[in-house]
Parts: sequence; structure tokens; C-alpha cells
Amino acid sequence: MVAGGLCLCGLLRLLCSLLIPALFLSGVLCACLAILLWGIRLWIQGRRKQQTPAGRDGRRPLLVAFFHPYCNAGGGGERVLWCAIRTLQKKYKNVTCVVYTGDRDATEEDIIEGAFRRFNIKLTHPVKFVFLEKRYLVEASLYPHFTLLGQSLGSVFLGWEALLKCVPDIYIDSMGYAFTLPLFKYLGGCRVGCYVHYPTISTDMLSVVRNQDTRFNNAAFITNNPLFSKFKLVYYYLFAFMYGLVGSCSDVVMVNSSWTLNHILSLWRAGPCTSVVYPPCDVQTFLDIPLEEEKNSAEYSIVSISQFRPEKDHPLQIRAFAKLLKEKRLRQQLSLKLILIGGCRNQQDEDRVNNLKSLCEELGVSNNVMFRINIPFEELKKHLAEATIGLHTMWNEHFGIGVVECMAAGTVILAHNSGGPKLDIVVPYEGRITGFLAENEDSYAETMAYIFSMSPEKRLEIRESARQSVCRFSDQHFEETFLLSVEPLFK
Repeated sequence: MVAGGLCLCGLLRLLCSLLIPALFLSGVLCACLAILLWGIRLWIQGRRKQQTPAGRDGRRPLLVAFFHPYCNAGGGGERVLWCAIRTLQKKYKNVTCVVYTGDRDATEEDIIEGAFRRFNIKLTHPVKFVFLEKRYLVEASLYPHFTLLGQSLGSVFLGWEALLKCVPDIYIDSMGYAFTLPLFKYLGGCRVGCYVHYPTISTDMLSVVRNQDTRFNNAAFITNNPLFSKFKLVYYYLFAFMYGLVGSCSDVVMVNSSWTLNHILSLWRAGPCTSVVYPPCDVQTFLDIPLEEEKNSAEYSIVSISQFRPEKDHPLQIRAFAKLLKEKRLRQQLSLKLILIGGCRNQQDEDRVNNLKSLCEELGVSNNVMFRINIPFEELKKHLAEATIGLHTMWNEHFGIGVVECMAAGTVILAHNSGGPKLDIVVPYEGRITGFLAENEDSYAETMAYIFSMSPEKRLEIRESARQSVCRFSDQHFEETFLLSVEPLFK
């Protein structure tokens, strides 16, 4: 007993004797790390002065850099990018805009021409492009497991390459790579901002894993195994904590919808510098479609506009449509067509379309469903002009540009009762309804039947209200709110 007590005392004395050297060594290492980081910061800031010499007037132009590795993709996020650059060029004369991109297969002229061709956006001044070689580090295919973490860490290395090639005065992440923000703020000495289209992780994603719900991003083999679900939940919580830390570094935070705002406020806790800036939608092009009272017709069409991605939930559209036809919910027998319009980016998307066609055959609605893939814009406008209902089924769509376009074109919108459509888009306008919301096969089928049972005059009222409401998503409104939000970065 006594010997055991002596051994314990000796062990404690040994630990105490090691504690002070360990603390001292830790302090030295921390000090060395701080000195190293400070030295890197000074070196990087020295590179900034070398890269951007003063002009003829003795003033050095202000470099505003956008981190957008896929700037030539042609989606809604790219429309935000080019509208933002055009807005800054019109407002600030002493600004040079820079785009960090990984689109090395395109020239600068190709990218600018693509922005004009796709979005009708013409820039007033040249843009400097910094082509990045390591974009593969943010490709989801590189990380079959722990994809969120892999892509986020990959973005740090890609951001480091960007910072070494060009050191800006103002840095704006316009694609959702929040882990690059502390890199540019603390090592680059930049004022940093970001435009968040969709949070990398959301409280809804945590709820899906916690409740063991099977979704496109929560596989069945995980939901069916309590141990795997618990492990994934811990992983998500740790990632959400890190995501909150890096996001809180931003001096200015812009989000595209109220849904995104709620999640970013919950995760980043950066309320004072966060604001909603709705993405610019080309509503005028669709508003130019004449809005006429419907003619008596035996055939009516329902149009869906979205890329053929799993989260868009096209199977729900087909099942609800099949239920509408099968259960004869319509008061009168009408000839109905469901037209699925969207883009296929790769073989996976094409396989998804083939699976949807098989589902149509299985449900016996192949003759009533059309697939229109990668169609010209004029054909898209034609289908929208002739459609009665615009259909949208994505759960927690962060905004919903396709929903806005359907409303602007004059269709009666039926969208998912969640996310941006619920909170921002399909909301009453001056006390009048602008569309409808649904959640499952039954509610979609019932609502479609209700819309077709309305009189043409009643549908026209809804279409007119919807058109009037979408003006708040115009390019002009985006420019005003964007400039107001980024103003602190230029002070």
C-alpha cells in the first residue's frame, strides 16, 4: 500500500516536472508559427505592390477579385458574377476586376463572349483573368467519401494558388468556397466578402441525418445503420462548427434568399454584416411574352424547367402527373402534356433522363410526357408561352430562378412548399396570390387539378399578379442592393 502511494507520488512529480518544459515548448512553437505567418503576410503584401504599380495619375488601381473557379459554366451563379462585375465597373472608375478561374480550356475572349451570348451582359471595361491549375482539388468526384471536407480543404490549396498569382485589395468569394476567406483576410491582408448561393452545410442537412431520412445526399445504407448515422451526424456537426468559424471571417456577407439567410445566421452568427441580395433574373425577356386570355383548347401543357440533377426530384413530378391522370381528378377530360425542359451536363445526367423515361413507361404516361434537353432559348420561351402550369419540385431550393422565369412568362406556378419559393418568390403580392405550393404526390396532383378547374379569368388574375411581383428580381434591383452591401469594402 505504501509502495503504491510512493509510486503514484513519483509519477505525479515526473508529470509536473515535464509540464513546465512542455508549456514552454508549446509557447515557443506558437510564437514561431505567429512570426512565420506574419512574415508570409508581409511577403504577400509586398507582392501586391509589385503586381499593381501606380498609374499615370500616381494612384494604384483597386484590385477587386472574384473567386469563381467555374466562371464559364453558364448557370445562375455565373449570371450573378457578371452582373456584379458590370455593376462595379459602372460605379467605380479606379477599380480593376479580377476573376480567379479554372476554365483553362477557354480563352479570356471566349469567356467574355460567353457571358454576352448567354446572359446579354456586356462589360464596360476589360477583366483580368487568373487561370488556376489545381481546380481538380474542388471536384466532388475526387472525394467519394467525406466530400464536404475534401472539397473545402481542396479549396484552401486552390485559394493559395490564387493568392500567390494575384494579391487583391478586395476579395469576394462568389461560388461558396468559404474556407478561402481566412486565407485572403489574414495572410493576404484583404478586405473580404462573399455571395452565398447555398450554404455548404445547413441545419436541414443535420436534421435529415439526425432523423435518418433517406435523401440523395444521405444514402440508404447510412440511414439503415444507427452507428453509421451517429458517426455521420458527429462529422456534420464538426464540419458545421468549422464552417461557422471560417464564414465569420467575412467582412460582408450577401445571401440570395431568406432561406439561405436563416441558415447562414444560424451557422456563421454574422448578423450585422449579412444582407439578402436577390440574384439578377432576366425577367424582362420573359415579360416580353404577351399575356393573353387563354383560348378554349382541348390540350394543356405543364412545363418544368431545371437541370436533370437528383435534387430537382423529377420523379416526383412524373408520379404526381401520373396520379392526376390515373385518378381522373379533373372535372372534364382534358388532353394533358408534361414537358420536362432541362440541361444535361454529363453522362450521369443522361443516365438520369433514361431512368425518368423508364419511370414514365412503368407508370403508363410515356405518351403524355415530353423531354426537351439542351434546347435553344427561343424554343424554351415558346413552351412557356403555351404552358398553363409551371412545375417545380425541389425540396429546399435555395432560391429558384426557374420559378421566377415561369412566373414572368405567365404560367401559373406550382412550386415546392420550402426554401426560396416558399419564403421569397411564391408569396402574396399586394394581397393577391401569385401561385401555389405543394409537398408530395397527393398535394401536387390535387393542386394541378384545382388549377385546371379554375376559370380562365381567375387563372389570368393569378398570372398578372405573379408577373407584377417578379420585378423585385430584376437586374436593376440587384445592382442597387449589391452596391449597398459591398460599400463597406470600399471605405
